[in-house]
Amino acid sequence: MRVAVDAMGGDNAPSVEVAGAVAACREFGIAITLVGDRARLEAELTKHQTNGLDIDIFHASEVVGMHDSASDAVRKKKNSSVRLAFELVKEGKACAAVSAGNSGATMAAGMVVLKRINGIERPAIAQIFPTLKGQTLVLDVGGNVDCKPQHLAQFAIMGEVYAHYAMGITNPAVGLLSNGEEDSKGNELTRETNAILRETSLNYAGYVEGRDIFKGTVEVVVCDGFVGNVVLKLSEGLAEAAARMLKEEIVKSWVSKLGYLFVHGAFRRFKKIVDYAEYGGAPLLGINGVGMICHGGSNVKAIKNAVRFAHDYAKSGVTERVAEKLSENSMVNMQRDNLKTQAVA
Repeated sequence: MRVAVDAMGGDNAPSVEVAGAVAACREFGIAITLVGDRARLEAELTKHQTNGLDIDIFHASEVVGMHDSASDAVRKKKNSSVRLAFELVKEGKACAAVSAGNSGATMAAGMVVLKRINGIERPAIAQIFPTLKGQTLVLDVGGNVDCKPQHLAQFAIMGEVYAHYAMGITNPAVGLLSNGEEDSKGNELTRETNAILRETSLNYAGYVEGRDIFKGTVEVVVCDGFVGNVVLKLSEGLAEAAARMLKEEIVKSWVSKLGYLFVHGAFRRFKKIVDYAEYGGAPLLGINGVGMICHGGSNVKAIKNAVRFAHDYAKSGVTERVAEKLSENSMVNMQRDNLKTQAVA
């Protein structure tokens, strides 16, 4: 159960990736394979105490840059660290691949090397959001900006399975993100998807609105990658802005500073809840294996937690269960043409 870490992909690679991998190995006992330039990785490892830690290196001679085309990166850089990390998963030498590099290239590498689960047309990037009731999984958050109804229906199935088996949520409720709760709302895409999902065996709750994500109204929220990425970036920006504005208000007067002394523990806990690093990365759902996509600017804590989540994901059996759920809900593909006519009507 080794985890392969693309040690060359992030904004601050390889120092952050190496430090995060070492921390994950030390704290969680997870065996690590660092994929990247051997000389640079060996030099980074000397900066850490690694005695007794199960960490090895797999040499990769190429690196995919943040501005590289995803398709070109996969076709032309076959010895890149991100592709070789997935090759290790394919060969059974690692249970999961983690990368903070080019997200498009990471997704493409996962699809090319591991292939898609039978019945899944497009993999999706999922993200865990903190809510008033616990956690909610949102997908897709950037992998597919243009989707068809059957794609969103497949996202719903993958999200439900992941929430159940990887997040431990019993019978998770699934909602479709729209601009209102009424069936008459939404656009052609959401209306057609809504019709399909009502015919599945999922615990489908219908339309949900953006505010329902943080309320925890449902455990899985489905949308296309364009909308999902806007939701993700808006949420990150809001959390950062709120923290800064609160800090500025606290330092304006001695009364505020005094009051902070009594509530700083609560603020510290709140900061931990909304910190993306606590969730590490976003699982890539729909491929025949485990891939975790991290922020390019991930810190050591984020990489450490991404390794932990990837390891737990690999043990959950989500991939096999997605195939089972798809078979159970074959109407997601078979009935979409008929449902399209019903939805529009």
